[in-house]
Amino acid sequence: MQVYFDNAATTPLDPEVTKVMVEAMQEHFGNPSSIHAHGRQAKTIIEKARKTVAGLLKASPSEIFFTSGGTEADNMAIVRSIADLGITHAITSALEHHAVLHTMEDLAQQGIIQLDFVYVDGKGNVDVDHLRELLSQNPRTLVSLMHANNEIGTLTDIHKISEICQEFNAVFHSDTVQTMGHYKHDLSTLHIDFLTGAAHKFHGPKGVGFIYINGKNKIRPLLYGGAQERNMRGGTENVYGIVGLAKALELCYQDMESHRIYIQELKDYMRTELQKNIPEITFNGNIAAEASLYTVLNVSLPCTEMADMLLFSLDIAGISASGGSACSSGSQLGSHVLQALGTDDDKPAVRFSFSKYNTKEEIDFVVKKLKELCEEHR
Repeated sequence: MQVYFDNAATTPLDPEVTKVMVEAMQEHFGNPSSIHAHGRQAKTIIEKARKTVAGLLKASPSEIFFTSGGTEADNMAIVRSIADLGITHAITSALEHHAVLHTMEDLAQQGIIQLDFVYVDGKGNVDVDHLRELLSQNPRTLVSLMHANNEIGTLTDIHKISEICQEFNAVFHSDTVQTMGHYKHDLSTLHIDFLTGAAHKFHGPKGVGFIYINGKNKIRPLLYGGAQERNMRGGTENVYGIVGLAKALELCYQDMESHRIYIQELKDYMRTELQKNIPEITFNGNIAAEASLYTVLNVSLPCTEMADMLLFSLDIAGISASGGSACSSGSQLGSHVLQALGTDDDKPAVRFSFSKYNTKEEIDFVVKKLKELCEEHR
């Protein structure tokens, strides 16, 4: 059996997404910047996709800009807001994705901003009192906090964070890459300046994402070139990717509640089965259903003797999972998230992440294999 439990790293394409992308490849190959008929056709389907995304998020199409993915979108929000909105101080957490963390740290090292890290507890919850304290001491601050942590799944109440940011006139950016397509984001009620998403996290294609820029914020491009994306991002648009992104998000919104219930049941079932079969197992992050991303379950296992070999052993058994963020899986360094939480370094940690395509039978197979590995390497 081959089991794919690494959906937080990337999700398989929905067949309906593949269909519309192939159609676009075959019928709309023109350059959308060209003024002839073929170019206009390509431009038209991009704008239709933009309206689809904006409509689902309850934003204006003029506030949606397509990018190469979440990393570029996060960089754009941080670098350009600091450069163009008079920001001298930024707040983030030690648990952020490296697209945010490394960008902030680099700007701080250059002396462009003063950088503070808001406290988080052992489950990854943001200390809002400390956030208030930091904001009260510094004018014109950028706050960048993700909606759900990509490794442990802990959710942050971004509505509450947005209210605090409003109170102190701070600029608020949230990396919503892990929750886009899994939770509804209503930008008509969420007071946020920048929000980012990536198609491959919700059964769309890799290499395409988007940034929402609140219309009140006037920033310059991160990438210069042509006049694409209304002069906000140079480079010929990824037409097929953009079409696929919009279709994938549309499908997610159509069946979001039924998929949420199904996937939450899978997560709960796996947690219960792991506790029954491996009593010494522990769970990382906030695992309360209302405070945890329903697609992610991060566990620490008692088989300390095989800490360096666990993922390899699972792979040999036909099980794809992750030890942390797949975006840095080639690194020899451990998870910066688990290190920040003070998780036991001796215990191997595994992130299992689920999608609508997974089954309980797959969970039974994985739990059985994990139990065998732990009994063999105590």
